[in-house]
Amino acid sequence: MIYGATGYTGALIAREAASLGWSPVLAGRSALAVESLGKELGLPARTILLDDPEAVAAGLEGITLVLNCAGPFSRTAEPLMRACIEKRVHYLDITGEIEIFELAHAFDAQAKAAGIVLCSGVGFDVIPTDCVAAMLVSSLPEATHLALGFEGATAPSPGTAKTMIENLAAGGKIRRNGKIVSVPFGYGARTIDFGGGPTSAMAIPWGDVATAYYTTGIPNIVVYTGATRSSIFFARVLNAFRFLMKSKTVLRFLTKRIESSVRGPSETALASGHTFVWGEVSDAAGRTHSLRLQTTNPYALTVHGALAVVRRLQDGPAPAGSTTPARLMGSSFVLGLPGTSLEA
Repeated sequence: MIYGATGYTGALIAREAASLGWSPVLAGRSALAVESLGKELGLPARTILLDDPEAVAAGLEGITLVLNCAGPFSRTAEPLMRACIEKRVHYLDITGEIEIFELAHAFDAQAKAAGIVLCSGVGFDVIPTDCVAAMLVSSLPEATHLALGFEGATAPSPGTAKTMIENLAAGGKIRRNGKIVSVPFGYGARTIDFGGGPTSAMAIPWGDVATAYYTTGIPNIVVYTGATRSSIFFARVLNAFRFLMKSKTVLRFLTKRIESSVRGPSETALASGHTFVWGEVSDAAGRTHSLRLQTTNPYALTVHGALAVVRRLQDGPAPAGSTTPARLMGSSFVLGLPGTSLEA
């Protein structure tokens, strides 16, 4: 089942699955939209509202795996995870939200008891960076610090934009001495060569702050993105206005603006865009190791990455419990995705 199949990324995945000859069940909260897409692609469709646990569980009847593409995942992940555990159904999603990764980890024992896999982040959030983290720790097992990052502009999808707005109130996040801690926006500004030459960068609350810890065991983790100096300055100014993001009125206004104006990357951007991914580890003795990848447009990578993980779980058994993309698929997984290469 592809839940959230009518959203920007969900629809991309549904169309690719159909082109491969797969027959996923399409699902979502809007009956009209889901049934329309199902009719177009010749696929079965179900309407599942997430506010009734019994109805969610009933909606998974006959399903072996759910791929949740409906963001913001703060509203969809928990009811679907709980239903998947109850019905013994594998759960995947394409989130980048730290709290969802932590939620999946909290459900680890229940997932093991149910014999299912919970794996969040089977898209650009966080396949490339998670695999880079796994490659790096194998080269420096005693690493105590991990820095990850990426550079490459792409238009956000509506779901991604809504998530970004929701997360503004929470501020920045890093992992320090094994604990996730809050930091101001614009924290940790530094210069990084992601692969296209040195550029300014700042820390962001990316999903690897959660997942890379479970993949590598490294206790200190910061994730960066390329940013202009003016963007870093604006991020620091934004700290003074974070309280506004706690207002439901402000959130409703911004959400409506997103729904009316944000469409996601064009077909041209999907086909031609690329992203640089970088990582660096260091240990107590001062030794360091770094590497870089170049990947396709983040949404194109998400389509291929998510379906590859689906195929893996459909083809055979996997260790039950909460896991990460690199732990489930191996550190070299990202290198097998279209348009991805390891930079010298």
